[in-house]
Amino acid sequence: MKHALIVLAFLAVPASLQAAPAAKPIAGDSNAPINISSDSFQADLNSKLGTWSGNVVVTQADMKLRANTVRMTTVNGKADKVTATGNVVVDSPKSGIVTGENGVYAVVPRTVVMTGNVVLKKGRDVMRGAQLTVNLATGQAVLGGGVKGQTQGNTRVQAVFTPNSQ
Repeated sequence: MKHALIVLAFLAVPASLQAAPAAKPIAGDSNAPINISSDSFQADLNSKLGTWSGNVVVTQADMKLRANTVRMTTVNGKADKVTATGNVVVDSPKSGIVTGENGVYAVVPRTVVMTGNVVLKKGRDVMRGAQLTVNLATGQAVLGGGVKGQTQGNTRVQAVFTPNSQ
């Protein structure tokens, strides 16, 4: 569960909506307690799967994830993959807000993939795309557009940056 910060790490991406330098990994306080609340929880001990459903809220330090459903699979008693589905919102006062329909965190490679009308907001700056992929180990992030014919709406990445007013 220590690595359940996973989905919360989405928020480290939009530091002024720019990718972090390659030499500096993206990380939150991975030692802070993780709190999960939901309307219900179901465990499948055979498949090593835990599912939180209904108004799921995951918090760790100052980061918060909200989703309709969060599923966590484990391998050897440790988190392996966390999948958030349905109206996923990750919020951090330092980094901003990332929204999308789905988010998957793979623990061992430390990668996060957010899909489905992805929107990154920090202050008045906004970026939109179909898929956000973040490597938390390297700090590299890629926001891509959708594939024409497979994505509803615009297939290009869009950004609006508002210069700081003095």
